[in-house]
Amino acid sequence: MILAKVRASALPGIFLILFLLASVGVAQTPARATLVRIQVTARKYTFNPEVITVNAGGRVELIITAVDRDHGITIPAFGVKQYLKKGVPTTVSFIASKPGSFAFHCSVFCGMGHRHMKGKLVVRAR
Repeated sequence: MILAKVRASALPGIFLILFLLASVGVAQTPARATLVRIQVTARKYTFNPEVITVNAGGRVELIITAVDRDHGITIPAFGVKQYLKKGVPTTVSFIASKPGSFAFHCSVFCGMGHRHMKGKLVVRAR
């Protein structure tokens, strides 16, 4: 009889512990990031579009086609560095994890105007 009373009084505590453990698990599960796909072209000395705007926390896929020759793209803030072969659409994926304005540029020398081949990634806060 005493054992039955102990078991019955322990049930609310056990349920509380299970609820807390389940809540912690839910809190640690990342929400599915929104996917944004953007078509970009790279040609001598320019990216089109030059300014790319996305929301913070979203997954970004840039589908980039080098039109006139081989190029590259580097977005240092998000660890992106990709070679772009002429005529081959290349997908670059990353999570826009922090809001702000971030520079990107061509990472493959493409002529005298190479240093001007750059753009801006704008990540808006949610």
